[in-house]
Amino acid sequence: MTQPADAVLSRYFRAHPRLGQHDRAFVAETVFGVLRRRYGLEHYTGADTPRRLLLVYLNRSQGVSLRQLEPLLGRDDAQWAAALRARPDSEPPLNVAAELPQWLVAMLGAELPDDEILALGRALAQPAPLDLRVNTQLATRDEVLAQFASEGVGAAATPYSPLGIRLEGKPALNRHPLFLGGKIEVQDESSQLSCCLLAPKRREMVVDFCAGAGGKTLALGALMQSLGRLYAFDVSEPRLNKLKPRLKRSGLSNVHPQLLANENDIRVKRLAGKIDRVLIDAPCSGFGTLRRNPDLKWRQSAAGIDELAAKQRAILNAAAQLLKPGGRLVYATCSFLRAENQDIVAAFLAAHPQFTLLPANNVLKQQHISLDTGEFLQLYTHRHGCDGFFAAVMECRGRP
Repeated sequence: MTQPADAVLSRYFRAHPRLGQHDRAFVAETVFGVLRRRYGLEHYTGADTPRRLLLVYLNRSQGVSLRQLEPLLGRDDAQWAAALRARPDSEPPLNVAAELPQWLVAMLGAELPDDEILALGRALAQPAPLDLRVNTQLATRDEVLAQFASEGVGAAATPYSPLGIRLEGKPALNRHPLFLGGKIEVQDESSQLSCCLLAPKRREMVVDFCAGAGGKTLALGALMQSLGRLYAFDVSEPRLNKLKPRLKRSGLSNVHPQLLANENDIRVKRLAGKIDRVLIDAPCSGFGTLRRNPDLKWRQSAAGIDELAAKQRAILNAAAQLLKPGGRLVYATCSFLRAENQDIVAAFLAAHPQFTLLPANNVLKQQHISLDTGEFLQLYTHRHGCDGFFAAVMECRGRP
């Protein structure tokens, strides 16, 4: 698999415009369901084609009987399905039980015991809930919760982020007045917490170094109460273009998107030593988002992690040059792999003695957030109910 599953589905739906909303939902949910459980389906049934994977998924995960599926079966598949009934279950290896690649389980084995790897994998194999961030420039969380309650929409405050709301089910929001009015944005709770770690203040100069479509940028702008100057840097013009309508809805006036050629762009060098706070949401494996992107299990590799680590080191080194003495740097990924997280930070601190690590638990406590994962923010889906996530907070004590 070389392309994201959601992109493949989007192209398929554009090519088949007559599919209704119900049919599209069924196709998307089925594709993602197969991807989430593919290791187990193959192990227990020997399914060796996409069609057979679909058949056993519908049968074993969705409760569709083989008798109901018979009209869809060709002779070969019918014979295979009949033999399947007598196939004995066998004890799966850990990676199959956890629905994770073997190489990933081996990496995790250096950090987590087998029972935690199993719990993590099973949590990541479940669909993700829908988390929202309230735009505090336009509404309070209580106001948004009250409106959802009046509409009969199940919603509750997220357990850690003071800005978050978790919805029951997946209601359509793209035409909801709260969304159109800029009062809410879709953003996982873990991502919201990284912005709380940066804790930007009014009238500061702040950089979101890998802004992408701007989810964290908008959160930072609201925390700054739309005062000061907030740069949204990214090397992808299509990603930055997605920020424009979101920015317009948000009502923020302090955000300045900037397209970079690379991490050493002249725009970065001109701001060296002038910035109060920098957030780096570094390009990473994305394994913390497997609930939403199960296809990553086949699109990433151990060799790819090494390539990402080189890119992460380069971005961190470049972004750190922006900070003035006393400035704060937050390095974050949506990954739980040490090679992308603690190892990157340790190497950076060893090479840049002017930076010191601030314990993330203390920083969160200062923001009145009751969450203690130690000196780093390290979130696991099975423990915290959100995407897997990592963040380190560092302070610049002076120039090198």
